Amino acid sequence: MQNRGVPHTTTSPAPPTRPGRPAGRPALDRGRTVLGPALALIHTGQAPTRSALTGALAVTRATAGAVAAELEALGLVAVDSRPAGGSRGRPSHRLAVAPGGPVVLAAQIHADGLSVALAGLGGALGEPADLPLPSPGDPERVLRAVAEAGARLIAASPRRCLGAALAVPTPVTEPDGTALAAVYLDWPSGTPVADLFAARIAEAVPGPPLPTAVANDANLAALAEHRHGAGRDARHLLYVTSGHRGVGGALVVGGRLHTGSAGLALEVGQLTVDPQGRRCPCGRRGCLDVETDPAALLAAAGIVPDPVEPLLDQARAVTRAAAHDPVARAAVDQVVDRLGLGIAGLVNILNPDRIVLGGIHLDLLAAAPERLPGVVAERCLWGRSAGVPLLPAALGRPDLTGAAELAWQPYLDDPLAVAGP
Repeated sequence: MQNRGVPHTTTSPAPPTRPGRPAGRPALDRGRTVLGPALALIHTGQAPTRSALTGALAVTRATAGAVAAELEALGLVAVDSRPAGGSRGRPSHRLAVAPGGPVVLAAQIHADGLSVALAGLGGALGEPADLPLPSPGDPERVLRAVAEAGARLIAASPRRCLGAALAVPTPVTEPDGTALAAVYLDWPSGTPVADLFAARIAEAVPGPPLPTAVANDANLAALAEHRHGAGRDARHLLYVTSGHRGVGGALVVGGRLHTGSAGLALEVGQLTVDPQGRRCPCGRRGCLDVETDPAALLAAAGIVPDPVEPLLDQARAVTRAAAHDPVARAAVDQVVDRLGLGIAGLVNILNPDRIVLGGIHLDLLAAAPERLPGVVAERCLWGRSAGVPLLPAALGRPDLTGAAELAWQPYLDDPLAVAGP
């Protein structure tokens, strides 16, 4: 991860173009130190009222009120003085992200194309723009296309953009932001993706350089699911997904991604689940990467992929056909068994309390709702008594949502940074 440069309410007007700190703003005292945690609670929906914010922060009502007022003055939060429905005792103001507040640019690159969207606080994406990869697909050309597509969205929006972040289907080293083993993009190992992305954004977006960041797509999807989706409240969340090619995974512990010493942890796609299996781009055979991705499912069903239609869409058609087609059923069962082996190995090592599946894996779970958990339980050291739930991802575009989370993170850490120098 590399940083560069760095519900409806009716009571709050849209913020000014660049909100400042008004004269006479409340003295926050202790509350200043909880501005970031307070914004994070509102951002993730955990503090929908001032009363809930007071309890979650363990502060006085006066401090919670001052914190909410400061966040409202920064154009980040809307405070509605009408009491929340069904509240007992003293009425509590309702809190929500400001509907006209600032946005960030979220971007994603995958084997079948690129996507960009604007996102405000609260985990809600604007309408994404999905585009094909340019040809040839070298890093410079692809990242320029991402930046130009994002710049068009920013120019068309009346809301101020605070930063940009990119999700890529490759390990990304920390803190330098180098892409390693970008085999499904055919990029050279060691591509300085964070520096290139920052430079292309600076060229495409007028004005002062925006803070930028880049990270692995599975890591960002896991973060998004933990904050806004099926992983909410999990203490140790394991996320496994295959969206287009290959398999990604991530672990969120105590609300933070476990990325290892250099950002390269949880490369689950390199787990071997069939030593005699399909050849992997890494040079070995039978890796989870090539045994449980969309291409593997199509191969198991004897289907030659259509070069025009996205692989994920073609693979999802096979999972739907499994209900009535014996060939599709056998293909699903084969891939499910391989996926179960891999997940069981991860459970034995990581001991998560929740597993969320994304991409084609959530469709495999829907097509084999008993078989997949059964394989995991059979191969797991703790067996069925472990009771680790397998859940489908809840977000429609978790990679993009996660990129937005990455771009918002500096302001969740320090909301006062919104006001600028």
